[in-house]
Amino acid sequence: MNVLKPHLQTTIWTLLQANASQREIERVTGISRHTIRAYQQRFAAEQSNCPGVATGSEAVASQIAPPRPPASLSVATSLCEPHREFIDAQLRLRRNAMAIYQDLVDHHGFAGQYNSVKRFVAKLRHKVPEQFDRLSFLPGEEMQVDYGEGAPTRVAGSERYRKPRLFVATLRYSRASFRCVVWKSSQRVWAELHERAFRHFGGCPQYVVLDNLKEGVLTPDLYEPELNKVYAATLAHYGVVADPARVRDPNRKGTVEHAIGHTQSTALKGRRFESLEAQNEFLAHWERNWAAKRIHGTERRQVQAMFEEEERAHLKALPLLGMQYFDEVERTVCDDSCVRVQHCSYAARPAAIGSKVLVRIYAQRLEIRGIRTGKLLRTHAKAERPGTVVLPQDERVFNPSRETRLILRQASEIGEHAARLCQLLFAIEGRVGQRKLWGIVGLVRRYPAHCVNAACAQALEQGIYSYKRVQGLTESLFAEALAAIEAQASASSTTTVAAAGLTQQHELIREAEEYGDLFAQAAATAVCTMVATASTQRSRS
Repeated sequence: MNVLKPHLQTTIWTLLQANASQREIERVTGISRHTIRAYQQRFAAEQSNCPGVATGSEAVASQIAPPRPPASLSVATSLCEPHREFIDAQLRLRRNAMAIYQDLVDHHGFAGQYNSVKRFVAKLRHKVPEQFDRLSFLPGEEMQVDYGEGAPTRVAGSERYRKPRLFVATLRYSRASFRCVVWKSSQRVWAELHERAFRHFGGCPQYVVLDNLKEGVLTPDLYEPELNKVYAATLAHYGVVADPARVRDPNRKGTVEHAIGHTQSTALKGRRFESLEAQNEFLAHWERNWAAKRIHGTERRQVQAMFEEEERAHLKALPLLGMQYFDEVERTVCDDSCVRVQHCSYAARPAAIGSKVLVRIYAQRLEIRGIRTGKLLRTHAKAERPGTVVLPQDERVFNPSRETRLILRQASEIGEHAARLCQLLFAIEGRVGQRKLWGIVGLVRRYPAHCVNAACAQALEQGIYSYKRVQGLTESLFAEALAAIEAQASASSTTTVAAAGLTQQHELIREAEEYGDLFAQAAATAVCTMVATASTQRSRS
């Protein structure tokens, strides 16, 4: 207890005698309530002792000691005390102090202030400790991973020391661990560290538990977290499923959290390393000779024995080939149906022009995938020289510098003479003559191919190498062919009528004049009817 000066002790006694609360005395004097409570207890203990005759040092003490408080001194009680049961019941319903205060005023006639209720509630509030379950897993079922801080390591080429990132992967059943330090982390480094951990253990677990760092989880979500594409592809390659922990829930991966703390406090505490390789060699030595041979505190068994005898056999076998890592970028399909990747162009069909696609860049190839579905659209070998255009000829549109073969091939399909004429035109006029070639080839869309070929033959005989000449000859030949067909059809129809023996004279066939009179009479009747109808409508109107 603090020893106060006599005048302060007297002040405390006077205020206690006036039935002031400890809080009020603290506000007036500035003395802590703990000290005030101690002096209150001292005064109450001394009140039963009757004072005797003071002599010597007792007389001196009596001059500075404050008068003892009377026996009737009482401790101030809270105005909430009569409502203790009601307040306690409301606290069990998890109601706050303001709600309880409002109910006390409305239904119980409470005359105190809200601060009185708040102080009383703080003393009564029941704090139930949170209960945690003991997690247990089967051998080879789960591996937990996380980052921590390694020991100070010299930065290459300088005298400065810096702490690298400490990666720890721990098998949940046996507590066997893989430890490694790296300077920087990225999506690929995070995936490579997992691959090294799998190969260190000689197999793969079923699940990997991690927190929501960006290298592993792009979008944390309680129900459907989105994994980083490189990390997800690596786990899929090894047949492992990621199980991200909930946000701000480190207890889900408490095993690896403890492994990181054990590494930092036991293996790396107070050490410095001259290189990253030296620290990794030390961690491997410490894991092999000390951490793996320790007796686990909970299981009371050796970690290495649990791993070798029980867990190693339950790990899934490693694939023959390692993971092929890639970088994934988003690109837009240009108007030439290609995407630009590292200064080269690659065909992206069937992706539409202007649409977005995902491009996965591997060491020797690249893949073009749909941005929403992830479906594989195209695969190309990676170009070696910048500026290369990987686009098949059949996907290219017209270009005068490379379409001559196409025109000549179409001309050869028309006929021998058409192919020869087109070859002569191109030999004489070069690339400019391709326009005439396109015109000659285009005639087959309106006229039969044999007409166009015959017209080309006549043009070659006449020595006139012109599109208009071929067009005129083709139209002339086509017209002559039509005339010949019509003449042949007329002659065949006359022959057919004569052969059938048709006659123009018969007792059932009337004269032509009679049919004319019938038509005239019908026309006159129709006119009269129309006139009568029109006059009737005018009279009604």
